[in-house]
Amino acid sequence: MTEPQKKKPFSMIREFHLADWFTLGNAVSGIGALFATMRFLTSGDVRHVLLAALLVFIALLFDILDGRIARWRQRASILGRELDSLADVISFGVAPVIIAYACGMNGFYDQVLLAYFVACGVSRLARYNVTAEELSQQTGKVTHFEGTPIPTSIVLVLMLGVAAYYGAIGDNLWFGAISIAGFTLHPLTLVFGLSGSLMISRIRIPKP
Repeated sequence: MTEPQKKKPFSMIREFHLADWFTLGNAVSGIGALFATMRFLTSGDVRHVLLAALLVFIALLFDILDGRIARWRQRASILGRELDSLADVISFGVAPVIIAYACGMNGFYDQVLLAYFVACGVSRLARYNVTAEELSQQTGKVTHFEGTPIPTSIVLVLMLGVAAYYGAIGDNLWFGAISIAGFTLHPLTLVFGLSGSLMISRIRIPKP
């Protein structure tokens, strides 16, 4: 009897394609945004909020480039797709809500809405990963998104960056705060709830 062939051990680095390194750049930029936000909380220097917003924008550039590089080189993998989703959760899910919290959206209802936003983003990414194969069956390419992609949260980050630049954070947050049953809601946080709802909607958006 012949001995069964031993399965070669999975080599993480060897499995990486060029596009995957750009995806890691996305994740690292998102982590940098979190660090910058924490520095703002300890120092009160609003420039750290602006840096955090800039790093999320840089993460978006990496996210765009990794897709284009994968198509250019015609080298895509399941590992790359999962890596992309995990990076997006950090940069376009967690980072925006932490920046929002640091900017003053820290009431009880605010936290519920921010958590809802992240939950919607994670669900949106999971749905895409599960359905991507089905959506690409006829053409070999995913032709559309269902629900708005999570990187659209860059609009929210841009809003927070502008607010920080003009000093409209903390007690000066746009639209102020209201108390409901003894708990605080900053109406501006509702845009996160709206964004989250759009991500899990069935709206079809053409994929470039």
